[in-house]
Order: sequence, then C-alpha cells, then structure tokens
Amino acid sequence: MGAASSSPRAIGGLPAGSGALALDTYELTKRFGDFTAMDRVTMHVDPGTVHALLGENGAGKSTLVKCVAGFQRAEEGSILIDGREQDIANPIVARALGIGMVYQHFTLAPGMTVAENLLLAGGKTPAVIDWKSKRAELEAFLATTPFSLDLDVRPSELAAGEKQKLELLKQLYLKPRLLILDEPTSVLTPQEADEVLGHVREFARSGLCTVLIITHKFREVMSYADSVTVLRRGKAVHHCRVADTSPAQLAQAMMGGEQAAASPAEAAVARRAVSTGAPVALQVEGLQAQGDRGTLALHGLSLSVRAGEILGVAGVSGNGQRELVEALVGQRPRLAGKVSVMGQPYAARRAENRELKVRSLPEEPLRNACVGDLSVAENMALRDFDRPPLSRAGVLNFPYWRSRAREWIAEYGVKTRGEGAPIRSLSGGNVQRAVLARELTGDINVLIAANPVFGLDFAAVAEIHSRIVQVREKGGAVLLISEDLDELLELADRIVVMSEGRIVFETSASGAERHVIGAHMGGGHH
Repeated sequence: MGAASSSPRAIGGLPAGSGALALDTYELTKRFGDFTAMDRVTMHVDPGTVHALLGENGAGKSTLVKCVAGFQRAEEGSILIDGREQDIANPIVARALGIGMVYQHFTLAPGMTVAENLLLAGGKTPAVIDWKSKRAELEAFLATTPFSLDLDVRPSELAAGEKQKLELLKQLYLKPRLLILDEPTSVLTPQEADEVLGHVREFARSGLCTVLIITHKFREVMSYADSVTVLRRGKAVHHCRVADTSPAQLAQAMMGGEQAAASPAEAAVARRAVSTGAPVALQVEGLQAQGDRGTLALHGLSLSVRAGEILGVAGVSGNGQRELVEALVGQRPRLAGKVSVMGQPYAARRAENRELKVRSLPEEPLRNACVGDLSVAENMALRDFDRPPLSRAGVLNFPYWRSRAREWIAEYGVKTRGEGAPIRSLSGGNVQRAVLARELTGDINVLIAANPVFGLDFAAVAEIHSRIVQVREKGGAVLLISEDLDELLELADRIVVMSEGRIVFETSASGAERHVIGAHMGGGHH
C-alpha cells in the first residue's frame, strides 16, 4: 500500500508517457485457496488496438483484468507495460500507469450530478472549484464523444444504459492509456452498444488508448475487436486476429473438444409459421401491477401467445419485465386486467397450475423456484409432492421421490453429489437444470421463462434452449422474457418490446431488424 501515502498530486497529471500502451501478461497465475482461477496466462495486447477477452462465466476473464487494474495480485507471473515489468499493487498504482477500468457494477455517487461525478473521477479535486471554467471544460469534453448526458441530473434519475455511459465517460475524461471494459453492453440497447463500442474503437484507432474488453458476445468481438484471446477454465487457449476467425471457431475454442450440438440457431431455424388457427393458450388483457416503489410498473399491458409459439419479450432491464412475470405467476398482486389460459381465468393458484398445465422458469431459480436447504429430490417434488404416486392417502412416498429424482438427474445432466444434497450446493447451471426437470415434465400448455440462461455456461445454454424449443414443438405456448436480444432472435417466432411497462412494438422474428427493435427498447416511441 506504499503508493497510497505519496501525495495524490503526483498522480494528477498525465502518467509518464501518454497515448496507447502495450500490455503483456506472462504466465500470470491466481489461486483462491485450492481453486486456480487463472493458470499461467500469457497474452500480448498491441498498443492502439481493441483486444477482446472471450470466455464463459468463470473462465478467468474478470480475474485477469482485476490483476492488471490492481484489484487483485497474482501469485506468479508478471505484467508488463510497454515492455517493462510493473508491480501493480493496488488501483492507485494502476491509475498512475494510465490504466482505467469500467465495471459491470456501477460506482457512481448517487447524490451528485453528472458533472460532479465526472470531476470526482479525477481524484484531484481542488478545495475550491471554479465551476464556470470546469463546466465549459466538461461540455467541451462531452462534445468530443457521441453521448449527450445532462450535466445537472443525478445518477438516480438515469436509466441503466445512461449510467453505463457515465461510467465510461468518467474513465475517458481521465484520458487513460489502457481502458478496461467489463461486459460494458449488458445493460445497453443494441444502438447504445454500437454507439459505445464504436466510440471506444475510434478512441483506440486514434492512438490515444489501448482497449481490453471482456465480453461473451461473438457479435461484439467480430464487429469491434482487432484481436481476441479466448479463456477456458483459467487458461488462455486461443489467440488470433479477428480478421482470421469466425464465430464457429471462437465457439469451438470456448467449448474445447466438446463440440456444441447442432447450434441452437440451427435447431431453432426449423420454425414453422404458427398457424393463425392455433388456439390462444395465454391471453393477458389490460394487466396493471405496482412496482416496488408504489408507482405503476405495468400500464394496461396486453399480449397473447398461441399454442406452438414462442413469444419473445425484449427490453432493457427495469422496464417492467420482472413485475410482468411476478404478476403472471402469482408473486405480485394484479391491480387490474385479466389473464386466461386455454380460455379459462388464471389466477396462478397451485391447483390451476396443475389443471391448466402452466409452468415457469424464473430468473435466479435458487431464490425464486427452490428452497435452498431442501434436497435436490425435495425441490424436484415441490410441484406434486401431495399427489399420487408421490403421496398415497396422505402418506408421502419418499423412496419414489428419490428414484424419480435420480432419473431426472441423469436425464437432465444435473451435476450433484446425489439427490439428497441440499440444492444450494449446486452450481447455477445445475440448479437451473433441476428446475427444468421439474417444470418441463409432462404436458405443458404454457411455459413462462424469464432470462432462463442468465449467467450460465455455453453448454447449459444450448441445452436449455433446445428444451424450450421442444415445449413449442409439442404444442405448448412459451412466453420468453429475455434481456439478450440475440437469444430472442434465435428462439422466438414473434417478438414484442416492453418499454416503461407497456408493449410498444411487435414484429415477427423472421422479419425482425435488430436496429428497429433497439430503437423501441430505447423508449420514446409511444
């Protein structure tokens, strides 16, 4: 921590040398207990380029950039800046070297205006600020970027996408020589993502800065990066120039030997036009529900899904999707409106779920669809534990619960110590597989799925997608709510866009245009 005690003035101006820097890691290794998060990673990033780090969750991407940014220290190996080894002991040292990082999680001061947040970022705020000249300087700086943010609003009034832009602006304002972005587009519309990534790429090409970007989206790598390093289970397994690769090769590198089954895209392309004669399985009319702050989160929302159809609901997080799912599945009161399944009124009671065959895959299944301390077998029985054959004349038949759980564990590839293990001991993908087994068994009229693959690895995503497509193939209606537009374009037959608690746009998936959907996701099209 020695560096922290020296006067911050020294760090104030531009770091020694300015302009894009070259970054190398050599055999960088980081362990947490007996888990090796990063295993001898050697990587070279050319100055003035955009270098993408691609890999599944848990592959070591965040660990690698945290070491470069001084938030973690590797046990072995070294980091070289412009060819000289540096001991980046903490973020203050990183900042002095010209390294700036934009997080996935926001680090804004909520009570301060955009202007104050930008100035604070410099860490060298004088006691008396000459606001007039500072404001002029900030406005001149904003004019060099494609973003228009009001300098006087507070972050609490900004949407997630605007907060992400402010985080980025805060770093750009400091003129970093290496800018690290950790999944910067996860809260942006496609337009905003293109705007942010396009700007960052120009910034790098101008020679001012080198950019290291963590992403899991092939489209972003192919469109905006110059080079890419693929990490898998803590190892750097693939380095190439983007011009010399393809999404299929990158997927292969991410997955390793286990080739993904027919890509979910191919599985889903077998879309048939849903006949307009198919019965409406789920009908929502004029639904209103309150948000957590007491204001309306759903404003008279209506939609319908036919049997044998996947309806995708797109939108930037925080536009009422969570409240819609909760109001449909009975976790949030409905203030007005009607919901019917197969023409029958549906109030989401357990008996109705059984009779009308309604199932759901909520997001964060451990929190929303499981009881953490109960075993895998008990969680798998939550839907029908009190029905034969699981229960006869009021006597619960535990051996049957266990044997059925073992069958499902095998069929769905749930990795667990056994059916008696508490479900909270499973990884996220395996909790979701256990919930899938419970929810997808038997006949289904309506399946409500919310961000069903969020945070899961590539293999689990492909498998869960194919299971959702199977529900449609068997004639079920699927309402698929997702913040990942690529997922919706791949799986859905029809897509609607939610913005500020309303449906603002509808299109068939086959005729869908990404930028049109994105424009509606951004709002302002009522």
